[in-house]
Amino acid sequence: MSQFVYYYEPLTPEDVSARALVLSLMSSTDASPQAIGRLIHAAALFGIEASTLRVAVTRLIKDELLESPERGIYSPGPKAQALMRRVKQWEHVAGRMVDWNGDWLVALTRHLGRSDRKQLRARERALALFGYQQTEEGFWVRPANLAGDLESHRAGLTEIGADEDIILMRASDMAMAGPQDWASLWSPDALSRSYAHAIDTMDKSMATLDGKAVDAAARETLLIGQPVIRAINFDPLLPPELGDQDGLLRMADKMRAYNKIGQACWQRYYASIEKAAQE
Repeated sequence: MSQFVYYYEPLTPEDVSARALVLSLMSSTDASPQAIGRLIHAAALFGIEASTLRVAVTRLIKDELLESPERGIYSPGPKAQALMRRVKQWEHVAGRMVDWNGDWLVALTRHLGRSDRKQLRARERALALFGYQQTEEGFWVRPANLAGDLESHRAGLTEIGADEDIILMRASDMAMAGPQDWASLWSPDALSRSYAHAIDTMDKSMATLDGKAVDAAARETLLIGQPVIRAINFDPLLPPELGDQDGLLRMADKMRAYNKIGQACWQRYYASIEKAAQE
């Protein structure tokens, strides 16, 4: 199973790096660009020093994942914009799927080589974000239940890091030595348990957030919500014939509600900081 396919597990404060936090805030907020002061206050919730945050921002700019339209203000850079657009699609996950007729999408990558490790990782991340798994024969497959035609799907892959020369095919029949058991590349039972775990965790959090201090509430919503979004984005979007699609959609619905609460918690946290600064 691909290293990029993750099941849901809440984060701990120690799991949050300065780099990951900045990218998370950039992709989850409607308030981009972000001021450095807000990023520093967000980092403080996870024990990240201001100096460490500033170093992470500098490196993200060097990697073209951030840009600074004006002093002290940051927004997603050219190399991050396409990926962040893809990340934000978690809110519309149902619209990314269509009924499955039994066909498979097949991505051929062996001709692309593996010597460029950075590009290899970008390629495999792009494929994982579209739910592909690698077979023993070395090509990547997934059920052909994604909305859109093959060319637009290929464009979506290359936009977020796959090679321009990647080859995609739609297979309705396949003859090969040995069994062709591509459905076993995924674990639907584990995915179903992951959906239920995420929903239960969000429900318990929503029941107690009102009684927490503003900083604790903001921190909790990121530690719980961010890995849910990640789980949705890396979900293989299996059709009902192969997995618990209803469970995935319930998790996404719950995350939409949780995200609204989380955004409100963060706004209250920032407001409390601004109020304290004025006193």
